[in-house]
Amino acid sequence: MNEPRLKIFSGNSNRALAESICKAVGMPLGEATVTSFPDGESFVKINENIRGADVYLIQSTCPPTNHHLMELLIMIDAARRASAARITAVIPFYGYARQDRKDQPRVPITAKLVANLLVAAGANRILTMDLHSQQIQGFFDIPVDHLYASPVFLKHFSEDVRSDRLVVCSPDVGGMKMAAAYADSLGAGLGLVAKKRKNATTVEAISVVGDVKDCDVLLVDDITETAGTLTAAAKMLRASGARSIRAAVSHCILNEVAYERLRSGIIDELITTDTVPLDTRGLPIKVLSVADILGQAILRINSNESVTSLFRIKGF
Repeated sequence: MNEPRLKIFSGNSNRALAESICKAVGMPLGEATVTSFPDGESFVKINENIRGADVYLIQSTCPPTNHHLMELLIMIDAARRASAARITAVIPFYGYARQDRKDQPRVPITAKLVANLLVAAGANRILTMDLHSQQIQGFFDIPVDHLYASPVFLKHFSEDVRSDRLVVCSPDVGGMKMAAAYADSLGAGLGLVAKKRKNATTVEAISVVGDVKDCDVLLVDDITETAGTLTAAAKMLRASGARSIRAAVSHCILNEVAYERLRSGIIDELITTDTVPLDTRGLPIKVLSVADILGQAILRINSNESVTSLFRIKGF
């Protein structure tokens, strides 16, 4: 039995990544009009016949988050009403992922609300990368393919990072599982920086667990916005004798505070992916592409092959 026709469309959040994915897949990006009315309302029109097609809608919910989320919901609704056979929302960066639990009274679980909205709009499947917490997959009553950026990072490190004293460090307790998996894959040591968060933009590092003296440290994390956690950890690591510090972060949603902190030079290099568009501003920031991984996943979903077995690495 032949696979249904494959069609890929993009919103406005990260069109460059969508074009790279289509290049990896070997097909053109679908024609769609995604724009706004003068009053700010989003408008979507799919300019191709997608009746009975296997449709993939690529949209990161990065800033402006609410606008890009609304675009995605309207694109899904448009595809559903155009009789697509299956609609997969490809969300390289899943916004609101940090609001995944009630950690104080009278607050929402917005990650679950976003999941409900995507399903209500008509999504049949979700393809995403490096969720802030893996249990978000359980917020959906539809299949979720959760990919990891780690194969891209590990390939880069194996080719470009040469060190006889490499230590992989987590900037907080929550990232220890990820750091341990990287350390195991790279044959490196493992460390941890204990922290205390003062507010949404300020973090205080308390202590370093593990030996980093005269070592090259690799900080790993899934997301940074203000770079507060990273720079606080880097200062503590410098004070503990680390000779160089790199940071590998899957999603960089950098604001002005983050750029100012990175300009201090406390971190020698920040390595990230193109899940969200990023202006490096001449800083030592290296952007690796996840287009090939997402493209392979799309092809495998379209042909009903395994996705998890291809992208899961030891320890994740």
